Amino acid sequence: MDRLTLLKFQKDIWQIARQIPAGKVATYGQLATLVKPPATVAADTYKAFAARWVGGAMAACPEDVPWQRVVNSQGKISDRPGSQHQRQLLENEGVVFDAKGKIDLNRFGWKP
Repeated sequence: MDRLTLLKFQKDIWQIARQIPAGKVATYGQLATLVKPPATVAADTYKAFAARWVGGAMAACPEDVPWQRVVNSQGKISDRPGSQHQRQLLENEGVVFDAKGKIDLNRFGWKP
């Protein structure tokens, strides 16, 4: 994906992520399905890589984007630096984790 296309994709993802209310979460893949694939990216390529691209967008998001509300498809926080901070932010919003560090997506999942 070229730089201009990537920037537009990121802005689209950030705009959607801003809509996730406090106390709810969305998955990387879920956000990817809410954005139209770039015209320069083949559908099968988009399907294979879009969730990762959303992860990249969230890692580079502006301060007004609630990045903490985006989790992996298992309802877990991806293991990386800052994951404990993400968990704390979500817990402060009322999101509950089970003993295995998983969020019940049926209960806390965002349904736009």
